[in-house]
Amino acid sequence: QAQLVESGGGLAQPGDSLRLSCAASGRIFSSHIMGWFRQAPGKEREFVAALKWSDGRTYYADPVKERFTISRDRAKNTVYLQMSSLKSDDTAIYYCAHSSQYGSRTPADFRNWGQGTQVTVSS
Repeated sequence: QAQLVESGGGLAQPGDSLRLSCAASGRIFSSHIMGWFRQAPGKEREFVAALKWSDGRTYYADPVKERFTISRDRAKNTVYLQMSSLKSDDTAIYYCAHSSQYGSRTPADFRNWGQGTQVTVSS
């Protein structure tokens, strides 16, 4: 299974954009659903967005679906999360993981979590 490494986090101001990357060191199977989750201090891990590796179909959490875009680069074995119009509520550690269940938004259905990348949105 692929090892997943997130990067691209940092400090942003409200309204800014950031792009996160999730690089896989091994094979990503065509059946895999690649997902982004986030966890804010004192809160449970929550679903952000996911993409089916084989055909690029996507789905999003309601709070981000007009602002965030998940995409993939097959040649680079990498999944991206383009975040725009950032808000303070977007502050969290962002994680990627994979699942075999398209449509799932449940962390328990995802495996092989990366170490996370911190996103802080503050003026």
